[in-house]
Amino acid sequence: MSDPFSREFVYPTEARRIVFGPGTLKHLRREVELLGASRALVLSTPEQSADARRVENLLGENAAGVFAEAVMHVPIETARAARAAADQRKADCIVAIGGGSTTGLAKAIALESTLPIIAIPTTYAGSEVTPIYGLTQGGMKRTGKDPRVLPRTVIYDPELTLGLPALLTTTSAINAIAHAAEGLYAKDSNPVINLFAAEGIRAFAAALPVLRRDPRNLDARSEALYGAWLCGTVLGTVGMSLHHKLCHTLGGSFNLPHAEVHTVILPHAMAYNASAAPLAMTQIARALGARSASEGLYELARTQGAPYALRDIGMQEADLDRAAELAASNPYWNPRPVERSAIRVLLQHAYEGIRPAAVEEAA
Repeated sequence: MSDPFSREFVYPTEARRIVFGPGTLKHLRREVELLGASRALVLSTPEQSADARRVENLLGENAAGVFAEAVMHVPIETARAARAAADQRKADCIVAIGGGSTTGLAKAIALESTLPIIAIPTTYAGSEVTPIYGLTQGGMKRTGKDPRVLPRTVIYDPELTLGLPALLTTTSAINAIAHAAEGLYAKDSNPVINLFAAEGIRAFAAALPVLRRDPRNLDARSEALYGAWLCGTVLGTVGMSLHHKLCHTLGGSFNLPHAEVHTVILPHAMAYNASAAPLAMTQIARALGARSASEGLYELARTQGAPYALRDIGMQEADLDRAAELAASNPYWNPRPVERSAIRVLLQHAYEGIRPAAVEEAA
């Protein structure tokens, strides 16, 4: 194993305010005022509109209303409607309560308005600590980075995750683990982020079995949310690779559910990259307490009752050729070359839900 301090590295960091702990939602109004703001537009999905109304009540006179129309993959039409709502209500900050879809909508507003964001995660998506945004238009998801979209404050209140359904708990957690796993072999990785990544994976591996038995275990919910913070920080600091490219392609172009796609694809992406990133795979396996990274992730999904086949989450086998073409046409950097034929095999494995196997290097 090479010494991580034997090479040059850069550790970029943008300090943000993190408020962590059970019951910390009660500090929301204080956090709005610390930003120098007085009119917060509250965002949520339609399903979490009750949470948004609770936040609106907590804010009192500092609330500028609720926009409860966030959806997956941030369609450009929804982003435009949210920006218009912020303008009409003269909002001077955004409060996003929910998962990655809601945080993503807040970022779409901030991208053009520069309004500061307070994020209140209720899943383990990690988007709340990244400068990464995504918008979907015409069936294609476009992602980018911009410091303007990074939330200024994040309130991590584990009590808000106590009611998270078992399936979403697992898929959201494995979505977060994906950020850390790819961070460990990123071309711009560094020793600090590697510590965050390994610890984030370990935290989830410890929390998930407890939450399967006892979903309202506050200590395990706190451990999982801690893992989400660490894994999200990895995502926001270093580059992602093949796994995220595949998930963006499948989600944006085929409208598959975000966290479930990550859950299904991750073991197969790890198998694809295993020979090119052996140190990262050892670190992932150790954090999971598994024999190998790919097998450990596959078993984590399976034993937690999560989907592990693309066909079970809405993918059509007839679309696999097009998905492979899209993923290979403009690939992210990856430790192993991204080749269409090998990607097509990977997708077939993921479609069928077979145990991950290293994909043969193309001749």
